[in-house]
Amino acid sequence: MHVIRHADSRRTATPNAVMTTHASPTQGGSALAVWRVEMAAGAAGPQHSFDVEQVWTALDGAATVDLDGETLTVQVGDTVVMPVGVQRRVHADATAGFTAVVAAPAGARATVPGGDPVLPAWIA
Repeated sequence: MHVIRHADSRRTATPNAVMTTHASPTQGGSALAVWRVEMAAGAAGPQHSFDVEQVWTALDGAATVDLDGETLTVQVGDTVVMPVGVQRRVHADATAGFTAVVAAPAGARATVPGGDPVLPAWIA
């Protein structure tokens, strides 16, 4: 059993969000990665897909999620299950921003259109 102290959580900032890793293979986990995503008002992540299923639960604010050609509205308490290989893009609400906790199998790789799969730092 491992306890990952809040002070030891890894924070990764991108132009679109800040990810705080709560558990991952490099932080006490072996099969599951769990992280928090904090997006400023109006921010949007890149279009991409993952080679694993992801589960996002909204903690604060709101967002629209473009998921495989469908636009979903997500508010506090809502959970979005993002299937394997499906293109997605998350847009934070223009005034409230968006915060979610995300879980996915360890070692998940993201791919932007035309790019190579990469292991994001917050999942490693």
